[in-house]
Amino acid sequence: MVFLLLPLFVLVTQSIGHSSFSEWQKGALEPLKVSLASSLTAMAIMVIGGTPLAWWISQRRSALARFVEYLLTIPLLMPPLVVGLLLVFLYGPYSFLGIWMAKVGLSASNSFFALVLAELYEASPYYLFAAISAFDSVDRALIHTSYSLGLAPVATFRRVTLPLATPGLAVAFSMAWSRAIGAFGAVIIIAYYPRGLPVAIWVALEERGLPSALPLALTLMLIALPLPLLSLLWRKNRVVYRH
Repeated sequence: MVFLLLPLFVLVTQSIGHSSFSEWQKGALEPLKVSLASSLTAMAIMVIGGTPLAWWISQRRSALARFVEYLLTIPLLMPPLVVGLLLVFLYGPYSFLGIWMAKVGLSASNSFFALVLAELYEASPYYLFAAISAFDSVDRALIHTSYSLGLAPVATFRRVTLPLATPGLAVAFSMAWSRAIGAFGAVIIIAYYPRGLPVAIWVALEERGLPSALPLALTLMLIALPLPLLSLLWRKNRVVYRH
């Protein structure tokens, strides 16, 4: 435990100093705004598109559903730098999709859209698999009982499945949030601008050294960590309370 948490302790202690606030003022505010805006956008798309897919995979025991779930492990296992290179190849300005997107005013290279796209690719698998697990944890006997009492599938999902899966979905959301706002590998390749916090940390480290990068790193940790920690605590308390 000490081995794993020691870097966080060092980050906090080394970031607290007489120059930390001035360094933060120099480089953190604008990247913080960009990271919050892009990550919230990516999470909205992720929840709207990913939750129905996770529920469908969880409810279906067919070979097709299992095959789709198996395929989703591929983006999860791909190195982020490779993801970034493939995104450039697929959505870059000279690709078929890139040319088509340019006609509607979208660019997947150094744009806000590109930043959201990179965060989606890096964080979506984390949300999907955690959401599948959340739906799998719902007792199917309760769902079948709801059907037997005459509730339609949509009403059963709204009144039975979703409330019982909410703690797990909260964990899925928070884990994906942390991954999205901290995305770097794919982001630095296709979305160097507008500059979010992870890229700003890298630039500060390269241009001004470690003391300038640490306050930005602490800012990123303070934004990324609380939500996952609180959601895990809430889920554990819900489980203990139910038992």
